[in-house]
Amino acid sequence: MRLTVLGSGTSIPHSKRASSGYWLETSAGSVMLDFSAAMPLRIAQENLNWTELDAIWISHFHLDHCAGLPPFLAGTKHAPEMKHRTKPLRIVGPNGLDKLIAGFDAAHSYRLLEQPFPVEIVEVEHNEPFELIRGIEAVACKTPHTDESHAIHIRDTDGKTLVYSSDTGFDDLIATFANGVDLFILECTFIRNKPKIRHLELAEAVHLIRRSKCKKAMLTHFYPEWDKADRINEPISGDLKIELLLAEDGLRITV
Repeated sequence: MRLTVLGSGTSIPHSKRASSGYWLETSAGSVMLDFSAAMPLRIAQENLNWTELDAIWISHFHLDHCAGLPPFLAGTKHAPEMKHRTKPLRIVGPNGLDKLIAGFDAAHSYRLLEQPFPVEIVEVEHNEPFELIRGIEAVACKTPHTDESHAIHIRDTDGKTLVYSSDTGFDDLIATFANGVDLFILECTFIRNKPKIRHLELAEAVHLIRRSKCKKAMLTHFYPEWDKADRINEPISGDLKIELLLAEDGLRITV
């Protein structure tokens, strides 16, 4: 698997970090993990093959994770490059995803699902396996952020595994969910003294990474206070003995 970080920030405007979005290349095709409003632009900037995108995962319905979905679908509907596409685009997420897309549609009768190619909307339940792309196994795990928010565990055909938490408060279940994975992508909105319980700060994220015994971890979803992280006199990884990355827009990782 190959991962491209398209948006490592939050809803707060930032000159170097877009809101959430990650492009994942698997052996069976490509997947977007969350889809903020900046994603159509960021996909083009990174020269990614958006015409062949196979699936989109929406972790929850906060706009900095899903607001790019309607403009992207409006674009694919009218783009000349898509007129001869026949393979389906699968949009996967928690219960309420169908209603969310219908709400976007109702804003201006966009008919977003009337595409030149089939669009499949799949709503998933906690801890029930599903097929993300043909041959790519996945399972979702409820996270303490919103009523609908879920993390996702993805297993490629070669056995490589990835967990993307998206937004979450502290819960040891997330570490169990990510046990032994090749890459654990974990939100770390704050450095310390977090003002919001349903996000993570650094010490909590490091604890979950340590408990997960993952092979590699990446922190992301940074508030602007992280711009000063290099001047903080504290070890980020400590004695983890795990490769720990800080996400940056444009970062590319091979799993």
